Amino acid sequence: MAKTTEANLTLKPKKRLFHREKQLNRSMAGNTLLFILMGICGVFMVFPLFYMVNQSLKPLDELFKYPPTILVHHPTFSNFVDLFFAMSDSWVPMTRYILNTFLITGGGVLGHIIIASLAAYPLAKHTFPGKKILFSMVVLSMMFSYTVTQIPNYMIISWLHINNTYLALIVPAWQYGMGLYLMKQFMEQIPDSLIESARLDGASELRVFVSIIMPNVKPAWLTLAIFQFQQMWGNTGSMFLRSEQLKPFQYAVQQIAAGGAARAGVAQAAQLLIAAVPITFFLICQSNILETMTSSGLKD
Repeated sequence: MAKTTEANLTLKPKKRLFHREKQLNRSMAGNTLLFILMGICGVFMVFPLFYMVNQSLKPLDELFKYPPTILVHHPTFSNFVDLFFAMSDSWVPMTRYILNTFLITGGGVLGHIIIASLAAYPLAKHTFPGKKILFSMVVLSMMFSYTVTQIPNYMIISWLHINNTYLALIVPAWQYGMGLYLMKQFMEQIPDSLIESARLDGASELRVFVSIIMPNVKPAWLTLAIFQFQQMWGNTGSMFLRSEQLKPFQYAVQQIAAGGAARAGVAQAAQLLIAAVPITFFLICQSNILETMTSSGLKD
């Protein structure tokens, strides 16, 4: 009787294990339904970009056609040609607007990644008084939207005497709490033994940060670069910039769109060009993020 009871005890875990594995396996119908749902979601996500491309290729008569059509019947590149001539007629060249956009976006993204990483490293891997309070303040700052802090930002920019300069848009981009929070969470996953071994080999804190911390948190700062790039690329700078030669390309597009119905096609072409750059940047960084996440797993 004791042998029978012992045998039953040894068999029960196997039955439970088999039953658990059976529950984890999805049926063919479940996989098909999941594939259909993902396909529907993918169509809804791609549709705005598809619609934007069609609108930029429509002539004026199709843009104001009623009832409106989604697909373009007579595609043309005249909207892009008109955009080129419209920007060429302005007293500030189109290349100047584009250069301003790249300078503002690049300075904001690069500075935000560097400052957020330098601030996150001691919060993640060092112990000092007030550490939890500082991190709580960072998390609390994420509750306030940019609209709420516009007046304080304007006052600080005015006190620093950098109004109507590139720094008026670049410096505020460095202080977003999301980047610091994201970098700290990723840096905490790096084993302390790896850092201690580097210190025993004589590496300084700067060498540890540059050679060990930053390469291992590459998914974090690439993700941060994507979000910050998208935010900076669409900045018009109308709040801080008064000089026409300092304003970005997004501001010029708004002026073109304000021209009325005659500029509707030109505005659609400009919106497509503005959206193409962040999408391209996202696709490039996305491949690097996926590659890094699959090849940089560390365990203590």
